[in-house]
Amino acid sequence: MTGTRRWYAVDRIEGDRVVLIGDDDRRPVELPAASLPFPLREAIVLAVPFDAHGCPQWGRAQRDEVEERRRLDEGKGRIERLRLRDPGGDVTI
Repeated sequence: MTGTRRWYAVDRIEGDRVVLIGDDDRRPVELPAASLPFPLREAIVLAVPFDAHGCPQWGRAQRDEVEERRRLDEGKGRIERLRLRDPGGDVTI
């Protein structure tokens, strides 16, 4: 499993803890915000390397701004498609 990387999005920050949602759709991961190598905010996407035993290396996580932009654009596209199909006009961006 060496070289494996997974992506996690910052769902929320609760005091000194951060809640991450992984792309594997498993339950959220909660850990101390200090275990990550940089300041966080909601919606940041992290590329997290895993060691040979399948353990996440939180201290080596990197922010993936390209993936953040892709996800934001994808979400905007979904909202736009919903807005165009909404006969009542109450879906807004």
